[in-house]
Amino acid sequence: MRRASHLHPIGHDLSHSGWDRHDENPMNRNVAETRDAPAAFAESRPSQDRIDRGPRRSTNPVSSTLRIPSNGTQTPVVAQALALDDLAHRPVIVHCHLRWDFVWQRPQQIFSRLAEHHAVLFVEDPIHDDVGTPELRVTEPHPDVVRVVPVVPQDFERHTDAYCDVVAPMLEAALASHPLMAGRFDGALQWFYSPMTAPAFLGRFGTTGAIYDCMDELANFRFAPPDIGERERHLMRHARLVFTGGHQLYESKSKLHGNVHFYGCGVDVAHYGRARAAETPLPPEVASLPRPILGYFGVIDERVDYDLIARLSREFPNGSIVMVGPFAKIDPETVPRAPNIHWLGQRQYQDLPALVKAFDVCLMPFALNEATQFINPTKTLEYMAAGKPIVSTAVPDVLRLFVPIVDVAHDHDAFVDAAQRAWTAPCADLLAKGIDRAERATWEAIVAAMRGHLIDAFRPARAASAPVGRVGASALALGEE
Repeated sequence: MRRASHLHPIGHDLSHSGWDRHDENPMNRNVAETRDAPAAFAESRPSQDRIDRGPRRSTNPVSSTLRIPSNGTQTPVVAQALALDDLAHRPVIVHCHLRWDFVWQRPQQIFSRLAEHHAVLFVEDPIHDDVGTPELRVTEPHPDVVRVVPVVPQDFERHTDAYCDVVAPMLEAALASHPLMAGRFDGALQWFYSPMTAPAFLGRFGTTGAIYDCMDELANFRFAPPDIGERERHLMRHARLVFTGGHQLYESKSKLHGNVHFYGCGVDVAHYGRARAAETPLPPEVASLPRPILGYFGVIDERVDYDLIARLSREFPNGSIVMVGPFAKIDPETVPRAPNIHWLGQRQYQDLPALVKAFDVCLMPFALNEATQFINPTKTLEYMAAGKPIVSTAVPDVLRLFVPIVDVAHDHDAFVDAAQRAWTAPCADLLAKGIDRAERATWEAIVAAMRGHLIDAFRPARAASAPVGRVGASALALGEE
């Protein structure tokens, strides 16, 4: 008998509005919309019965709501040897705890590019809404990326396995009948970002193998469910390929699996390079702020050192501290407030280069806690591509991968001193090295390398001869010096 307790949302705030904006350019999406977080996470023990072609480009994006009776049967995990030429265009079903129109980060960067070769079905965790019966909201927000948002009534029980019991048969029916999905994802590979749904979803939907992309140590995040570690071990036992978003994560996960590869942050150099262009105008909200402007963009949550933000405000009373991004899992009323601290909230992805252009110093003011132990901040290379000096707290992956381009401070006093140096005497040589480093770590290069591992892991010879977890681990960070 399955054991399930109440939902525990983790990670970033996951809800949003405007589901049917299928024709919206993803580069124009809001950084995030932060309402209540209805992520499908719950404490429960995985049941033992739950173990285990080229993309068709749509020229007429369709948005629809599909209501399907929630009954169906489960199929076992299938381990099939796939033909190599078929693998080059094998569709991918992604199970993700982050919303497609949340902060444009690792999942979006990867799958907006992988979709050039593989049709992508991006399945999100359910949301609660004013609906009478469960439904699927299906859109195609990016060419060859079909987004599925399961929607359940407001009073639906907030348990992971309860969600899965309802969503799985609905998704199976949609894969057979929906105009954006029918015949398009046959024999797909599964790609998991969170392990929570893995016991229920592994091997369903006619899939032929699993990949786990571990971008964060979710067990260390605020509100993490107690059994997430157990579910992750279950997923890693059945995944043929594991990626990690940080080197610390690689060192941890490679002890549990034999085919682990580290691919950290990439960067859209052309996008963030606009911060170096003379013709890029400064946004009005920062154009007239007193200098220096010490700036940050990203999710504002329990990973930020708010005492450090307050200290910077006091040490630079004639300057400006600019914080760009959505609040998640914290009360905005609790953050430091001062006349020279500017909480700008969410901004569109397309607006970030202009905002960064206004920054005299780019900040990575992370608290040193369990939630930051394994992070590899994507913004590091984005700041570099913008040609800005960067000051960070002593996050392990930043220390290992980005010194001396990033000036790492081990306490608040050192951070203030480093910010002062970066403002008054930025090192032109380090700025140039940062731009070069960013140019060698593009998302295009990272996705191409990850795709190579995917094809290799599921090629017939490998599938037939090598058991899962015994292929041989490696660590690779593109652009690493």
